[in-house]
Amino acid sequence: MQPLKIHFPGKLVFGNGTLDQLCDEITALSAERILIVTISPLLDRLNGLITKLKAANILVRIDVNIMQEPSFADVEQLMQEANEFNPDVVAGIGGGSVLDVAKLIAALLDNEQQLKDITGIGLLKKRSKKLICVPATSGTGSEVSPNAILVDETDNQKKGIISPFLVPDIVYVDPLLTISVPPAITAATGLDALTHCLEAYTNLFAQPFIDVYAYEGMRLIAANLVQAVKNGNDEEARSQVAMGSLLGGFCLGPVNTAGVHALSYPLGSTFHLAHGLSNALLLPYVMEFNCVAAPKKYAEVAMALGCSRENDDMKTALRGIDKIRSLISECGVPARLSEVGIPREAIPQMAADAMKITRLLKNNPRPVTEADAIAIYNAAY
Repeated sequence: MQPLKIHFPGKLVFGNGTLDQLCDEITALSAERILIVTISPLLDRLNGLITKLKAANILVRIDVNIMQEPSFADVEQLMQEANEFNPDVVAGIGGGSVLDVAKLIAALLDNEQQLKDITGIGLLKKRSKKLICVPATSGTGSEVSPNAILVDETDNQKKGIISPFLVPDIVYVDPLLTISVPPAITAATGLDALTHCLEAYTNLFAQPFIDVYAYEGMRLIAANLVQAVKNGNDEEARSQVAMGSLLGGFCLGPVNTAGVHALSYPLGSTFHLAHGLSNALLLPYVMEFNCVAAPKKYAEVAMALGCSRENDDMKTALRGIDKIRSLISECGVPARLSEVGIPREAIPQMAADAMKITRLLKNNPRPVTEADAIAIYNAAY
């Protein structure tokens, strides 16, 4: 068993309507200035919070510039404005991209380290600003993870900044914020969260402590995602998927993801596919590749997904892969790379790029060579 190290947020609040408590939380910090990183579609929902903050004589600046997966240039641009404003508190309210950017801004304010200095694992040395994260999708788990992912324009590769100083001080998860998320995004982000749990559970460095989160996260998402996609106003389904996503986020720091995420990165950086969709496109094919190396674990995955146990582990594991394909289909998510406009001739370069994501590939239960990556992409085509 590998040593276990997990960094929890200082405070976590989960529940429908809890966003209404956030102003009191911020004022209790004696904040004078707050930078809120969010997206335009959420502004109406945040009007009440912003009005209360201003009434409490807190200066509020809103940034809505993050509209897709962020780049190093995006963060550098926002840092210029953030340094001028010099907030006491940074709050990210939105999807994973928004939360990742908020985490980095909070870390880089009043910090002699620059973005280039902290790219990698464990290089960020401090954070002096208070950080609050409020997810508005059920998918990335960024609100409780030590990770932030950016696209590097110089080589078009996704790169990670991983540090315990990126774990927020305060996290509010209000599933009602996800009610307005469209079905396609609900599906893709939910499948991303499911992948976090599944890859942690089957990870070469899996931990019994994290397995508890991963297994329950898979169970909750598999049982409720289709309903959340088909009836977005179902508050119970939304809450269950949000909890599953949160549990998946707790898997990311101490165990992290593996082959699915590594192979999905080129789909996002090269073809700008949404991260959740990229994972969904590859998940069943990487599961097929991996299950021969860990049939017992993949059989347990199948049972978490709601499958009945067969008379041996491999048969049960295969039922789990069928269940994933069924979930993808029922959620209306594309199942083939060819369906999203990726040319087959791009596969060799995607495989070469995926091989650079060694921090995730090393976690995969079965070694992945470049030839293996090509074969997986072709199977998914």
